[in-house]
Amino acid sequence: MAKLQNGNELIFRVAIAVPVYRLFDYLAPEQFESAHIKPGIRLEVPFGKAKKIAFLVECVQHSDVAIGKLKRVERILDEKPLLSTKDLALLHWASRYYHHPLGEVFSAAFPVALRQGKSVVIQAEKRYALTDAGKAIDSELLKRTPKQKSVLEKFQAHQHSLSEAELSEWNENWRTSVKQLVDRQLLQLAASSEFGASASESIIRNTALQCNPQQQAAITAVCDSLGQFGVFLLEGVTGSGKTEVYMQIIRTVLERGQQVLVLLPEITLTPQLEERFRQRFTVSIAISHSKLTDRQRACAWLTMQRGECSILLGTRSALFTPLKNPGLIILDEEHDASFKQQEGFRFSARDVAVVRGKLLNIPVLLGSATPALESLHNVDNKRYRLLHLPERAGDATAPVLQLLDIRNKRMQEGLSEALVAEIHKTLARNEQVLLFLNRRGFAPTLICHGCGWVARCGRCDANLVIHYDEGILRCHHCGQEQRLIKHCPACKTGELTPLGLGTERVEKVLAELFAGKTIVRLDRDSTQRKGALENYLQQINQGSVDIILGTQMLAKGHHFPNVTLVAILDVDSGLFSIDFHAPEKLAQMIVQVSGRAGRAEKPGRVIMQTRQPEHPLLTTLIRQGYNSFAKTALAERKDASLPPFSYQALLRAQALDAEMPKLFLHAVAELAREYTKGHTDILGPVAAPMARRAGLYRYQLLFQSGKRPELHALLNVLMPKIEKLKQAKKVRWSLDVDPVDLY
Repeated sequence: MAKLQNGNELIFRVAIAVPVYRLFDYLAPEQFESAHIKPGIRLEVPFGKAKKIAFLVECVQHSDVAIGKLKRVERILDEKPLLSTKDLALLHWASRYYHHPLGEVFSAAFPVALRQGKSVVIQAEKRYALTDAGKAIDSELLKRTPKQKSVLEKFQAHQHSLSEAELSEWNENWRTSVKQLVDRQLLQLAASSEFGASASESIIRNTALQCNPQQQAAITAVCDSLGQFGVFLLEGVTGSGKTEVYMQIIRTVLERGQQVLVLLPEITLTPQLEERFRQRFTVSIAISHSKLTDRQRACAWLTMQRGECSILLGTRSALFTPLKNPGLIILDEEHDASFKQQEGFRFSARDVAVVRGKLLNIPVLLGSATPALESLHNVDNKRYRLLHLPERAGDATAPVLQLLDIRNKRMQEGLSEALVAEIHKTLARNEQVLLFLNRRGFAPTLICHGCGWVARCGRCDANLVIHYDEGILRCHHCGQEQRLIKHCPACKTGELTPLGLGTERVEKVLAELFAGKTIVRLDRDSTQRKGALENYLQQINQGSVDIILGTQMLAKGHHFPNVTLVAILDVDSGLFSIDFHAPEKLAQMIVQVSGRAGRAEKPGRVIMQTRQPEHPLLTTLIRQGYNSFAKTALAERKDASLPPFSYQALLRAQALDAEMPKLFLHAVAELAREYTKGHTDILGPVAAPMARRAGLYRYQLLFQSGKRPELHALLNVLMPKIEKLKQAKKVRWSLDVDPVDLY
């Protein structure tokens, strides 16, 4: 029994992943001897009628609960903490800032396998590489065995080893073909030395590109600050060579024997950047995102934690991965809303990354062609240092932006005659066309031409979207589906007509207008199958695709050298919104999509179809660029006392009962007014913009203050009291600090 010198038993204060704002006290295990136990280890504890994994926060001598009522820790799972003191400090800060239960914050920092109490053993994955014969052979010699040919071409295109995980992500049925190619001595198991370069080996596989003066200035500025905290905003027009800047800075960090964390907003961007990194660096690179297995993510987490891996490429959740020798954090596309977690622990990966850099005393590099207004505001206030890349790399020129007025013009499924003519001209030059429409499915509405009935979701305040190829109507908010009907259920006689445009509908008209041309549609529906997106991107880059049609997954990061015409089919849909963030998001989307045009030596054009050709947002973007738009938008935000000139927290509540969320938020508002002292505005409660979703009625209450400390002082007092409100047990509620949308 763990007795202290004064005769008291040692008490473990632990965090458990449950939605309550408190820690839990347990007695040390029966046979516990060590006096050197440290915070950050995992424990198994009894909790209610079950057992849960807990995280040790501190060891104390006294508890507010009577010793006789305390349960005992059942097992200590780790001999040493898996998180450093600085990692723990970050989690405590995040819990305080986002006012989220510490147990759930701790849980978010661990991969699922470790959250479940599994062991910290790394099972090394096999990697395969080409033999000399495999590098030299013409894949056409394997045309009688198409599966082997496909696998060989995959390796020949990559020129480096591939892990089992990478092969599975590409094609689930790779094993037989790889074994056959090994038997033919075209592939071999990669030597362990290929997993990471030793100190004596070069960390560079391929020579760096020649940089222009602006790129070199950015590289020098960040490299000179290695070993100390600073935030750099790399604002580079699309195609300006931001990735090359990242890689040359990373090289310097690796030469110092340190690790790099690179965060991306979307899984779809990971393969392309991973490929470029593997072609450049010989060091071990780990990948972490939600499409990987629990074992793969745990392996990436542990190899970084132990210092066995040098670079981690991941999405938002990889931010908390512990680093043994941290040297640099990079966020690419830092403006992207995907960096904000929208459920559970609602943290901003960008903002937490900056705090992490400060705790670790390392630089943080934020990159974007369209920086968030908050980031530009931080540059104005000298919190961030601006690094500017105003020119496209190499001989590429910026695309020409053009508004196409479609008022009173004949349209064919969203395509004007003028746009169709431009597409024909571009294809005649053997160049590629990219069409952007941020709405998937066939059409967003099914309406009766006779009586006006509209197909609505039974669980949401939303229309059902037609998915014609699948023969279904689907709600894009709750996922509910039903069979596509032919007759109006209201009047029984009326003709049901699709209203509005989706990518599926535009794809069909493109096939008619451009018969014989290869069209690829890239959206969440067409890329669900494993490896589908990668295969499509490969076809596009090989020049075997003529027209690319897609949603916002096309907007960022992708490099299509032969795309010279980009068309945004429906730019107007983003111009009218109740959310003050909407103009910023629209401007970013337009610039990002435009950046896909003219990436090589061929000049690019961007055509935006609009019925609002005089709209100030569009005219400012075209004539003066994103920076001028941002200055105007920041001035408007300042006049309206909106973020970043004020600070917000949004309390959301939902329930099956229509009145209960409103009653709960009224009670919270009354409580809050007792403590605000007039420093924080309390707005609402009001119904959410989508008042009913997935069968739940939704309301929200907004807190806004001109001073961040005063907002957080109110929330510190309020959160423990909210838990005790009787209405709190009848609703689901959540707090979102620094919300990025009001939905």
